[in-house]
Amino acid sequence: MAEKESITLTRDVDIITIPDGHIGKLNAGEIVTLHQALGDNFTVITPYGHMVRIAGNDADALGKDFQQSATLTTEDNAQAIEQNCWAVMKTVYDPEIPVNIVDLGLVYGCEVHTVAEAQYHVHVTMTLTAPGCGMGPVIQSDVEKGIRALPSVASANVEIVLDPPWSREMMSEVAQVQLGLF
Repeated sequence: MAEKESITLTRDVDIITIPDGHIGKLNAGEIVTLHQALGDNFTVITPYGHMVRIAGNDADALGKDFQQSATLTTEDNAQAIEQNCWAVMKTVYDPEIPVNIVDLGLVYGCEVHTVAEAQYHVHVTMTLTAPGCGMGPVIQSDVEKGIRALPSVASANVEIVLDPPWSREMMSEVAQVQLGLF
């Protein structure tokens, strides 16, 4: 996104401050600057210069359309469920970095286990770009909610691990090119 777009909020919205992850509110009529609209959320800069995240289901307050961005398969087996999980995780972005968490190398694994006929439990192991990241619980929740919303997923657990620690070498070539590191 080359140009930053100024937007007047049409209604009050809940926000999450970046990078500390605190919950707050912006009021209707406030002007924000759109920083990035990736995945299912928006990162904006407030009139006070703070970076905050606005959930995709509040897109209308920004005059935007909510777009569910994952392309899913309709098959109902463990392999298809895992494929859908990876598609969902590719729609989750660190709000400060314009690269999804999969290409950033934050997701270490995704295991799908059958718990009943056509019902699955998903266990994701992931890390953060830095220990103590305030947005870590938010990103973890985004992954968990997205996977739990998939058809045939009975339960999901997203485990944050710090070993091995994340490093730039874990990013895909695509991510490195996007960030100008390659």
